[in-house]
Amino acid sequence: MAALLAHRGPDESGLYRDRHAALVHTRLSIIDLDTGSQPLCNEDRTLWIVFNGEIFNYIELRAELLSRGHSFRTTSDTEVIVHAFEEWEEGCFRRFNGQWALALWDCVRQRLILSRDRVGIQPLFVHEGPNGIIRFASEVKALFADPAVPREIDPRGLDQVLTYWAPVAPLSLFRDIQEFPPASYGVYGKQCGSTRGVYWTPRYPDAAEPSSVTLQDATEGLREKLTRATQMRMLRADVPVGSYLSGGLDSSVVARLGNQVRVDGEFRTFSLRFEDPEFDETPYQRAMAATLDSRHEEMVVSRSDIARVFPDVVWHAEKPLLRTAAAPMFLLSGLVRQSGIKAVLTGEGADEMLAGYDLFREAKIRAFWSRMPESHIRPRLFDRLYPYLARAPQHAKGMAVEFWKQGLSEAGMPGFSHAPRWRTTAMVKRFLAPEVKAVLTSQRVPDVLDSLPGSFMQWDELARAQYLECTTLLSGYLLSSQGDRMLMAHSVEGRFPFLDSDVVDFCDSLPALYKLPGLNEKSILKRVARELVPEPILRRPKQPYRGPDAVSFVVPNIPEYVADAFSETQLKQAGLFDPLAVRRLFDKCVSTLLKDSRLAVLSNVDNMAFVGILSTQLLWEQFVRRPAIEPSATFEFSVMIDRTVSTTA
Repeated sequence: MAALLAHRGPDESGLYRDRHAALVHTRLSIIDLDTGSQPLCNEDRTLWIVFNGEIFNYIELRAELLSRGHSFRTTSDTEVIVHAFEEWEEGCFRRFNGQWALALWDCVRQRLILSRDRVGIQPLFVHEGPNGIIRFASEVKALFADPAVPREIDPRGLDQVLTYWAPVAPLSLFRDIQEFPPASYGVYGKQCGSTRGVYWTPRYPDAAEPSSVTLQDATEGLREKLTRATQMRMLRADVPVGSYLSGGLDSSVVARLGNQVRVDGEFRTFSLRFEDPEFDETPYQRAMAATLDSRHEEMVVSRSDIARVFPDVVWHAEKPLLRTAAAPMFLLSGLVRQSGIKAVLTGEGADEMLAGYDLFREAKIRAFWSRMPESHIRPRLFDRLYPYLARAPQHAKGMAVEFWKQGLSEAGMPGFSHAPRWRTTAMVKRFLAPEVKAVLTSQRVPDVLDSLPGSFMQWDELARAQYLECTTLLSGYLLSSQGDRMLMAHSVEGRFPFLDSDVVDFCDSLPALYKLPGLNEKSILKRVARELVPEPILRRPKQPYRGPDAVSFVVPNIPEYVADAFSETQLKQAGLFDPLAVRRLFDKCVSTLLKDSRLAVLSNVDNMAFVGILSTQLLWEQFVRRPAIEPSATFEFSVMIDRTVSTTA
């Protein structure tokens, strides 16, 4: 298990074992390099911990715990967790400001306690086997190191991927393996049984109550909290912290705030460039880097690069991917690590917290249109989101209008904001094998709309959309498949100021008018950014991060692994997709792209289907078909059993 997680912690490893439990940890050392080794215990060795992530307010918590009589032998945030649990039990998780997946083993009461951070930055998976055996790990591949854990794709998890873009915890892609939900904890023991609890839920204002916070106060409040969040993530590290720089508003603001508090030496920034001009943001990246006077490094990504690393990307993501955008992030984290940097600031979370996505604006237009559905004027607002629609031939424009018009009568219903995305993604399900469709008919797939908070319908329409976006895409896809997994593939930790606990609570408390007045996305962040970023970045239209999709696997040539994945033999062996339907899709995409390799020649659904089927077939090959996963090299770690320490391999 440890060897399979070596990429998450290449610096050192440790093992604790007694008659009832075993904890293993692989460490990426960033705080307290000398004495922060894990597993770590309290003074009388009755409470042990393995922990992945950071508790950024550990210094403040340490001072409070010292005042309550606790003593410390390290300066690590890990030891703070142990004493915090001694002091407040499960209540300690509400006090943590950070990103974590952790396990505590109480030797005396023989209890295992698991917990995960609020928004699900750090991954955690659990398998509850027969006889009360609990297995847990940061990644599924480590669970599969135990041959007792079954290897099988769960059709329900695949169905959720083809709706929400990712399984929604606790469901995972693999049968009998749960993804531990964000903002929750679990207690397992022979005496206490198994219990789960939620220590935090997002709170949005009641739509009927006017806000008492002025726009000016809200702007100053956001600036103050975001500045402190960035400072903590820059300064609370014993290694240099760099910054991603996409050329957009979010990463530019974070990089500026990070640069303002650098302690010694140069500030390091890293950017992705694309050979395809449609995705490239080089001018904005270089303009921002110049204002920071940073040591700026760039990586140019081609279609061939994406195809080359895609199997590795899927191996680390452990989920089907409907886009290739994770591959360039995988390559960028490799550049960061080669440059000697272990941690980077990123701008993820800003769009979810402050309404930056087109989805939020689309939902606002559709809700406005729904109040006068026969209007021909109101749908013209889509021309402001997508200027090319105003120039499109009437037939193409008419098709777009008809697309947005679907479900207009359902305005005010819980899933209204996301219905167009979910409906489009679900079109890929037509490629599923009949046997899989039959299973999905007989076994109900959990629906995120079935477990909404009791106050959900009291929130305004934007808050509802934000909650759904955080529950589905943010945790399950963006922070996983494009975030933590691609960073940790090269042993790099991502740090996310916009997902700081205080920043999240503050953003959630703001009225919709401050986030999305009219169609002006992230309005309040733009006010904060006025003195932080160059005017061209402040005023530029939002450009969603994407990469070339199906074309990457066809032009200039089709890699052997792609041909194998789409072969009738492998499709039948996996049993997940209809071989005949998939072959028609494959032939259509290949013939179309060989004639015209422009990125827009394939439909959105065909692109998603091609990449989604390819990545799912790769997952089946990597995790199900292979009888065992064995580490490719000898792995050394220190063994801590009771009071003895030895070394083994």
